[in-house]
Amino acid sequence: MLETAHHHIRSTGKKLGLKTEQIEKLLEVEAAHEFEIVLDSGKKFKAYRMQHNSARGPYKGGIRFHHEVDRDEVRALATLMSFKTAAVDLPLGGGKGGVSVDPKTLSEQELEELARKYVQYLEKHIGPHKDVPAPDVNTNPKIIDWMVDEYARLSGDTTRATFTGKSLENGGSAGRDAATGRGGVIVLRELQKLAKKPGEKLRIAVQGYGNVGSFFAEVAEVEHPEWQLVAATDSSGGIYVEEGMSATDLSEWKKNRKPLAEFNFGKRISNQELIGLDVDVLILAALGGVVTDGNQKQIKAKYILELANGPVDDSAEEGLASHGVTVVPDILANAGGVIVSYLEWLQNLADEHWSVEDVNEKLNNYLVQATKDIYSRAQQDDSTLKEAAFAVAMERIIAASRA
Repeated sequence: MLETAHHHIRSTGKKLGLKTEQIEKLLEVEAAHEFEIVLDSGKKFKAYRMQHNSARGPYKGGIRFHHEVDRDEVRALATLMSFKTAAVDLPLGGGKGGVSVDPKTLSEQELEELARKYVQYLEKHIGPHKDVPAPDVNTNPKIIDWMVDEYARLSGDTTRATFTGKSLENGGSAGRDAATGRGGVIVLRELQKLAKKPGEKLRIAVQGYGNVGSFFAEVAEVEHPEWQLVAATDSSGGIYVEEGMSATDLSEWKKNRKPLAEFNFGKRISNQELIGLDVDVLILAALGGVVTDGNQKQIKAKYILELANGPVDDSAEEGLASHGVTVVPDILANAGGVIVSYLEWLQNLADEHWSVEDVNEKLNNYLVQATKDIYSRAQQDDSTLKEAAFAVAMERIIAASRA
């Protein structure tokens, strides 16, 4: 992921005529915090917080608890956050955090201790106008609430604006859970309009029917009945139904902790088979590096929507573009989450709580404008959407740095 992020930044920088030292500076993190958390039980875990760029505002980015977290992954995600916030024109920078841990191996008491000790180390390096973390893989509002409480205890801060993704009763924002999936729906809708194909019927396959993928499907089902969900998978595999199926039914099945491969309807398919289905839109909401040079020729979709971080490897992009596949880049497609995190931060600073209708309207406005900006840049430069998104973001970061 780090190599892919750096590839896009170097390629974009060269096209914009930047000097090598300017490009290399954009690759560096401004601060790297690496430390070890030792629980009372003696268990030890590597922990990280990378603060990439603050030219446009406070660092912003999630904290993930996962056994495969390492320095390079966190650095890559922090870098991509700087470009994501700039691509959708938020006055924020980019950061990311993580702990190398399998949270399933911890008791709830140990999980709370881990969360609080993470904050104890970073307390001097974060804050409402310095660095604003959020939940990510295997972290949730309960864990963030523990972190908020610990930060308030240590710093005396009462705004609760140092963290976003909190529970509603602790200052969280309405609409946050669905924001990333809803944002993907908005971006796809706007791209249809810009391509002068509004209301076009679309057959959609979702790889990664978890939090983000399910919200995308549920929002699309309500707001775009002309779109048809025909396939969905999770880590177990999934199902294909040529005539379409109900996102609501799939989500109910998942809420009962049942794998999609056991769904009592449709044809069983694997994750690899889903990638090659004859559909209009392929939603990648699971893992990074799913589409590579080795399997990109299997893609029959017109659009790939990157709702996960880096699901299309840079080695596959040229081949996809050559046979007419539009890749909607993650720094646009999945930016709904960070936009509503920004809106939560604003609410906390103003001591306000907005309705879900207000939040969704503001989310819509940001993504409509961002999609127009990036689409126009792609048309102007005769480039892909990913190239255009990185160009728009890089110019904004450079302008803020100069200012």
